[in-house]
Amino acid sequence: MTPLLVLALAVVAGGGLIVFGLTRVRQPDAIGERLNQFTERQMTLEEMELDQPLMQRVFVPAVRSVLVILGKYGPKQSAERLRTNLQQAGNPGGITPTMFVGLRVVLALLLGVIITVVTMQSMQISEGLMYSAVGFGLGYMLPVMWLGRKISGRKKAITKALPDALDLLCISVEAGLAFDLALQRVTQKWDDELAREFKRVLSDVRLGRTRREALKDLAVRTGVEDVQTFTAAVIQADQLGVSMSKILRLQSDQMRVRRRQRAEEAAQKAPIKMLFPMVFLIFPALFVVILGPAIPRIMKSFGGI
Repeated sequence: MTPLLVLALAVVAGGGLIVFGLTRVRQPDAIGERLNQFTERQMTLEEMELDQPLMQRVFVPAVRSVLVILGKYGPKQSAERLRTNLQQAGNPGGITPTMFVGLRVVLALLLGVIITVVTMQSMQISEGLMYSAVGFGLGYMLPVMWLGRKISGRKKAITKALPDALDLLCISVEAGLAFDLALQRVTQKWDDELAREFKRVLSDVRLGRTRREALKDLAVRTGVEDVQTFTAAVIQADQLGVSMSKILRLQSDQMRVRRRQRAEEAAQKAPIKMLFPMVFLIFPALFVVILGPAIPRIMKSFGGI
């Protein structure tokens, strides 16, 4: 055996030993990482809270506490009615009825004080007080107006999404799925207001509530007439033992007819809505363009007379 061949075998053996040693060193690390995934220590509540950003950890709870305190001293309203309105708006920001009353008080005080400071420096006392009262009233009514717009927008979104959701429900039930599984298919297909409400219905049923109670709460939370009709039909079919697929087929056809009727109604209202912009914005511009060049001649002719 030549010395060159011995050297080559030694190099190959040494390289193999190095590779084997590196793999043996790395293997425990990989196993340890996999074990850490299953045996990792659970974070405590304090660590989970400190992991949140400063805004969520400090400022949001402070603002909520202030709104709750002011809401207790604000005007008393029907808590149940206000809670229903907040539910129909989708519970924006997780606000409670007491917090909403506190928000009205805060905006009323804030806007009223700002207008008072601004007007008292440039107006008389009587005029300043009048504008301050307007500011207090406007600040107190702004949350109600905002809540009304949220409710209206959410109802429109649910009404628009309902016919397509009923079509998918009908197809799923006719294909052999149970009603709850068909609802789950709808929640997997879309991520809109109606799908989130269906998710809540499924969650209520899993928590032990009956389907009838969950569907009734759905009708109350949405406040949409079409949803109320749909839930009433499903509850009646469930109680009387009627075929669910037939009920869903009838509801789907009815909702599509209603959608077509709403579209035709909107088309009939369009000319009336276009009348006011045309009269006050488009026609004056046309009159200026058409009659503008003739005005100097008319003025000159009258001047000559």
